[in-house]
Amino acid sequence: MATRHLARTIVIQSFYEWDFYNKEADLTKIVERNLTQLGQGIDELDFVWHLVKGVVEHLPEIDTIIEKAAPEWPIGQIALVDRNILRLGLYELLYADKKEVPPKVAINEAIELAKNYGGNNSSKFINGVLGTVYREMAP
Repeated sequence: MATRHLARTIVIQSFYEWDFYNKEADLTKIVERNLTQLGQGIDELDFVWHLVKGVVEHLPEIDTIIEKAAPEWPIGQIALVDRNILRLGLYELLYADKKEVPPKVAINEAIELAKNYGGNNSSKFINGVLGTVYREMAP
């Protein structure tokens, strides 16, 4: 598994746990534990922390974008894993350095995470939401 894909996996697992506890758990401790237990192959720890910090800083805007892009699915009704994959995917799509993570890479990584960790239709749902946002970004 590529190191950045592993990093994203750990970020998603950490956000899943944090969200499961209604964001009352200590996210830093969750990420540190997951890095210790699962991240031995990661050589870019800064990338993990950059993603975590970025998603948290932009969480209200990201959730608003999800609600607009998937109006039939209120945030609370989206499966926990799908919701957090969307959050990471949208952060990378909208706020990350496009030279470091091109939009299509951000979308593809989110779809792969959904295939690995989501339900049967998760990858289609993630693709639909991120695709909608990406098309709206186009000049």
